[in-house]
Amino acid sequence: MIKAIIFDVDGTLADTEDGHRRSFNQAFSESGLNWVWDVALYDKLLKVTGGKERIKYFVESFLGEFNKPADYDGFVKTLHALKTKHYTRLLATGEIPLRPGIKQLITDAQQRGIRLAIATTTTPENVTALIQQGLGADGMSVFESVGCGDIVPAKKPAPDIYFWVLDQMGLKAEDCFALEDSENGLRSSLAAGIKTFVTTNFYTQHQNFDGAAAVFEDLTDLDAFYRISGI
Repeated sequence: MIKAIIFDVDGTLADTEDGHRRSFNQAFSESGLNWVWDVALYDKLLKVTGGKERIKYFVESFLGEFNKPADYDGFVKTLHALKTKHYTRLLATGEIPLRPGIKQLITDAQQRGIRLAIATTTTPENVTALIQQGLGADGMSVFESVGCGDIVPAKKPAPDIYFWVLDQMGLKAEDCFALEDSENGLRSSLAAGIKTFVTTNFYTQHQNFDGAAAVFEDLTDLDAFYRISGI
C-alpha cells in the first residue's frame, strides 16, 4: 500500500488550462496589449511551465519586434498578477469544477489513511481558489504538503518541486505515486523517481507519456484506477 498521492493541479485536479488562456487574454487586453492567445497558440505555449515563464517564452519566440520595457521582469510580473486576479475570479464562479473522480479519490484516500500532497507550478492563489471551490472553504487542509508557484527555482520538467514535497513529508519516492496530466509533469515526477499515472485532457492528449504507469482519459471509472494503481 502506498503512503501518499501527490497531485498536479492544472489539467489534473481540474480542466483549468482554457480558463488560464482566457484570463491571460483578459490581462493583455486590460494592459493595452493586442496579444491574443487562441487555442492553437496556447497549445504551443504550454510546452513551457509557469505563467511568467510562458509570457517570456511568447515574447521571445513569437514577438521578435516587441520593444521590452526597461523593467522587463517587473512588466511580466505585473501582467501575470493581473492574469491571476482574473483567473481566481473565474474560479469563484464555479465554472471550472474538479475533474471526474477527483473528489471521490481524495475522500477514499483519506479513509484509507493515504496522505495527500500537491506539486504544481501554478501560484498559491490559484491553487487555493481552485481547491476551496471544489472541496469547500477548508479544502486546503486535506493536503499535508503544498508545493506550488516559485517555491523552487526550477519548474517542471525539473524534478525540484517533487523533491521539495517528498522532503516536506519525510517520504521516499517509492512510498508515493503522482497524478499528472502533461508530458512536462510526467518528466518531472519520473525524474524524482515517483511512479506516475496520467489523466489526459484536450491540450495534452497527444503528448508523449512513455514511462507512465498507466494513462487514462479521466478517473470516471475509479474502480479500474484502483485495481491498476493498487490503492
